[in-house]
Amino acid sequence: MALPRISKVYGAVNVGSFRISAMIMGISETGEMIVLGSGHRASQGIKRGYITDMAAATYAIRDAVERAEKNAGTSVSSVWIGCAGAGLASQIAKVEIDIGGRRIEEEDIEQLLVTARDSIEPDGRMVLHAQPAHYTLDGAHGVANPKNLHAERLGVDIHVMLADGAPVRNLIEAVQNAHLDVEAVVAAPIAAGHACLSPEERELGTALVEIGGDVTNVSVYAGGMLLGLKAIPLGSADITDAVASAFGIRRFQAERLKCVSGSAIASPSDHREMIPVDGPGDSSAGTTARGADDKNRIPRAELVSVVTEQLSRLTDEIGKALKEMGFSGARGNQVVLTGGGAELAGIAEFAQGALGRPVRVGKAPSLRGLPEAHATPGFATLSGLCLYAADDPVDIRSIEPGYQETVKASGAAMFGRIFRAVKEYF
Repeated sequence: MALPRISKVYGAVNVGSFRISAMIMGISETGEMIVLGSGHRASQGIKRGYITDMAAATYAIRDAVERAEKNAGTSVSSVWIGCAGAGLASQIAKVEIDIGGRRIEEEDIEQLLVTARDSIEPDGRMVLHAQPAHYTLDGAHGVANPKNLHAERLGVDIHVMLADGAPVRNLIEAVQNAHLDVEAVVAAPIAAGHACLSPEERELGTALVEIGGDVTNVSVYAGGMLLGLKAIPLGSADITDAVASAFGIRRFQAERLKCVSGSAIASPSDHREMIPVDGPGDSSAGTTARGADDKNRIPRAELVSVVTEQLSRLTDEIGKALKEMGFSGARGNQVVLTGGGAELAGIAEFAQGALGRPVRVGKAPSLRGLPEAHATPGFATLSGLCLYAADDPVDIRSIEPGYQETVKASGAAMFGRIFRAVKEYF
């Protein structure tokens, strides 16, 4: 079937410690989102979400984008970037202004958002996002659009995402060195939330756990917005390293063992099942495993034991992070796992037992043109970046008069953009 006419194209790059992935998405004239092309490659020059080798990272980013462009049959000049490291932190800023009981006009909403913008206190850190989440009338929440309502006081809750400036600037520079402009840097938990959580889940209260290669981000959503975020310096690569160390084999052998035969749930037959350490073509490059038989096979039970030991460490840290963020009670019941580490067999069942809460694995929604290989938890953040870009959320910092000259928007145009954001988001 021929593709419909594309009215707008978005490019996205998710820079992870395990892989760098890129996606090109188009919006049709009817508003349908279509994946035009995607690609990925092994990560280089990145450790635990930070750029450690500028030249290597730049090469890997350019390579991933070129693969996506080849599949899409089109090129992109600018991209939205996903950021999982850089010391991400989330906070909520609450602001109120006096209305005096009269009807709320559009000018009042603009004044409130400008006041909120001035109230942000980054403490020397970089602000990635500053977006209106909820309005209040005289302290009452749940107001979608306050225009034409009466109140003594009008308030707004602003979600602010902070990051360390230097790592973000390094990430931007690596992308720019790959001959791409940067539309925006998006915190990975925000993008993953767009892909994996429904509006109802974000409203009722859900913890989103993104298990990356070197970093696991634990974020808590409630009331429709991200309320808290903790980064844990552990990920799926730590499980691979533990397998490699336990059996004295090379990393690529350990990664294959983990992905093909690893599991978070033990079974009675594991002791009788012998699994090959070498894959097709590995015999000359691989290493004989410690305790293996003459065919370089190990009991599956030993592999599962190493995997579950590392998962116990990770879920202990996840549980501590959820407790610190107050994720408990009736409104703290659902946990969603995503990221490449969430593809491990049985991980949802393991986490459910360890955390004592319902757990499911989250992946991106079904999108036209999305390859089956990329419709997995490991690529959810990448899809979320494109969905986030298509939503075009307004950042309240852009409404300050000084920013209007930068984006070359007239007062009427900027005012219309603010009001459009209110209608779209609320």
